[in-house]
Amino acid sequence: MLQRPEGATLQAIMAVTGWQPHSVRGFFSGVVRSKLGLELASNKAGAQRLYRIVTIGGRQARKKSARRSR
Repeated sequence: MLQRPEGATLQAIMAVTGWQPHSVRGFFSGVVRSKLGLELASNKAGAQRLYRIVTIGGRQARKKSARRSR
């Protein structure tokens, strides 16, 4: 949904996933931006905010810590 040129609303993502708004925003921050290194844009379209990925692979993936690689 986030890869579509028009993006997706928070409400649409909530409907598909069954998540609460804070969970969707946490996913954007923790997974989409931090772990996947994707740039996420948000634009206000009328009363709703649209989210979409604007670059793919914009940042390098973080190195795994020694603790996780065991």
